[in-house]
Amino acid sequence: MDEDLAPEQYRDLAEFRRQIRRFLYFSEATAREHGIEPQQHQLLLTVQGLPEGIRPTIRELASRMYIQHHSAVELVKRLERTGAISRQPGEEDRREVLIKLTPAGCAALRKLSVAHREELEKSGPELARVLQKVLRHARKAAA
Repeated sequence: MDEDLAPEQYRDLAEFRRQIRRFLYFSEATAREHGIEPQQHQLLLTVQGLPEGIRPTIRELASRMYIQHHSAVELVKRLERTGAISRQPGEEDRREVLIKLTPAGCAALRKLSVAHREELEKSGPELARVLQKVLRHARKAAA
């Protein structure tokens, strides 16, 4: 028989999901208030936040954003038209295309990132509290 969860566990998972969605709603609305679509904001953040040594190729960005390659290409095209990013050939392999933020893209991302950090300072403790409850239940179930 499949394992089930206790009613409290369902409530905690639902609350955790609600808290995540609340933050995502804030993120989407804030991006639009700054004149950028949420996925465009995510692409800018993904480029800027890549781990050291990871190249900002379309393939890498699509993988990290969990979107199709062609969707990433369209996002890049739109952001390039706005002047937020540029495409540059790779230094070692000139066929490779690397995505770079322009000064305008950096400025837009900076404003959005500051707003997101401020929101997380407010809502983060509750999100962390609910996550801890969910994890506590999971540890008990595993024991």
